[in-house]
Amino acid sequence: MVKINKIYTRTGDDGTTGLVDGSRTQKHSARIAAVGVVDEANSAIGLAACAIEDAANRALLTRIQNDLFDLGADIATPADDGDFAPKEMALRMVASQAEWLEAQIDALNEDLEPLNSFVLPGGSEAAARVHVARACVRAAERAMTQLAGEAPTNPAALIYINRLSDLLFVLARVLNDNGKADVKWVPGANR
Repeated sequence: MVKINKIYTRTGDDGTTGLVDGSRTQKHSARIAAVGVVDEANSAIGLAACAIEDAANRALLTRIQNDLFDLGADIATPADDGDFAPKEMALRMVASQAEWLEAQIDALNEDLEPLNSFVLPGGSEAAARVHVARACVRAAERAMTQLAGEAPTNPAALIYINRLSDLLFVLARVLNDNGKADVKWVPGANR
């Protein structure tokens, strides 16, 4: 269990922050940018959960929020040797976390209206908030793939973040009366 005694440490006053392995990096580095955008996505998911009445879907998002803390820890733990096996001091994303998302996507997708157009991010308030969270997750994925272009990055983490945006899209449709209340894109409608 993590124990936090003090909120401010003053160690980051010089523009650096500590990583899990004890090293320090600039707060604007690609690694910290990725951690930050994952945190933004997590916050957006928390806001979305506040608008969801169904306990099962709120619990789904709470579990995902916990996974996103794991993801942040994974990103904040450099592995210059490319070894992404979980260890005592290296919390790593694992394949089963993305597989769980896939199972949830399949279950949520069973009763959805078939898509015949792109869906605009909206409908109910809960669905709109989930769409905002989905967009934040896509931003996190972009930040993570940028990091992956610069430093070894856990492939399981990249798969997880990609699958998560899919789950949020499907959940938003579920929250729009299983797709019946989706707002559809009408190409060129306002020309």
